Amino acid sequence: MITAQAFSSIQAIDREAWNDCFPDALEDWDYIMAVEKAGIEGFAWRYLTLFEGSTLIAAATAFTTCYRLDTTVQGIGKRFTEKLNRALPGLVQLKLYAIGSPVTEQCSAGTASHVQAAQRPALLARLLTLAQTDAARLGIGLIAVKDVPSHDADWAHSCKAADFQAMPGLPSATLPVPFGSVDGYLGSLGKSTRKDMRRKLRTPGPRVEWRNAIDDVLPEIMRLYEASLARSDLQLERLPATYFTGILQQLGDRAVCVLYWLDDQLVAFNLVLIDEHRLIDKFFGHDLELTRDYNLYFRSWLVNVDYCIRHNIALYECGQAGYASKIRLGCTFQSNTLFFRHRNWLINNALKLVKLFIRPDRHDPALAAAISEY
Repeated sequence: MITAQAFSSIQAIDREAWNDCFPDALEDWDYIMAVEKAGIEGFAWRYLTLFEGSTLIAAATAFTTCYRLDTTVQGIGKRFTEKLNRALPGLVQLKLYAIGSPVTEQCSAGTASHVQAAQRPALLARLLTLAQTDAARLGIGLIAVKDVPSHDADWAHSCKAADFQAMPGLPSATLPVPFGSVDGYLGSLGKSTRKDMRRKLRTPGPRVEWRNAIDDVLPEIMRLYEASLARSDLQLERLPATYFTGILQQLGDRAVCVLYWLDDQLVAFNLVLIDEHRLIDKFFGHDLELTRDYNLYFRSWLVNVDYCIRHNIALYECGQAGYASKIRLGCTFQSNTLFFRHRNWLINNALKLVKLFIRPDRHDPALAAAISEY
């Protein structure tokens, strides 16, 4: 007999049993534990589980928050919705229950290693039913499944069977790294990009330091983080200092903060997760006034590519932002889909119209190109 249960803390779930549902995941039980302990303001965590007897057979992360419908809107549209939100906040903000995580790029739902592939669709449907029941108990009408890989037919079928609507999510950028050297990587780029990158490398660059502890520079890191966050239209969450320190402490050698120094001044940092298969770029914060003079973003990019080459890491997972640059830098893109449904039929029908305006590819041509690639 299968039983379904939602928990408010991942500490209620056995670490090994959880990780068995997500084999080889870098963002595993330890990462989720660090996120939970960080206390990200405005978010509460839910962990959806299915047990067969006492054995965990399927699991998913979920969260609740007050969601702004214009989170993916940019440019003129964003300025309009900002004014609208100040005047009538109830029109663009709704309580949200979402399967997935604000600090991972794709929907975190998995099944235990002994579960056969043919069982997965039914188990995902059970998790979705559990999410709807849990949301109703919490008094939340808007339910979503965040960033489902578009090739995941099982999730798509379960969501459509439950009358969820679909819209494009932010695509995930990746760079395969089969190169023998950074020069080999540069040779794979388009002529103008290759020439531009080599010109950038001829100028003096910052000193690079790889760290597993950042307590002594945490105020400067948070200053750079806040400055970078202020320039982003697409950020859903605001990360506290405890997120950065907690990730480094909880994951040990699987998490590193790369620091960029000009003399004694910290001008950029990059939090990355690493294993033998991939390097995941979690956040890059930098001093905008110095970025152009020292090409901080592109230098950090090449530092990460070089690390992958030297350690035989095949994949650089590089986030959901900066699509114009990432197209030039040779990335491929995994398209994601957002599924959603509101229990109130009137609001649900209204959202069918709203989604035409808030689609992320309506406001960023580079993002639209990344979505259309796959």
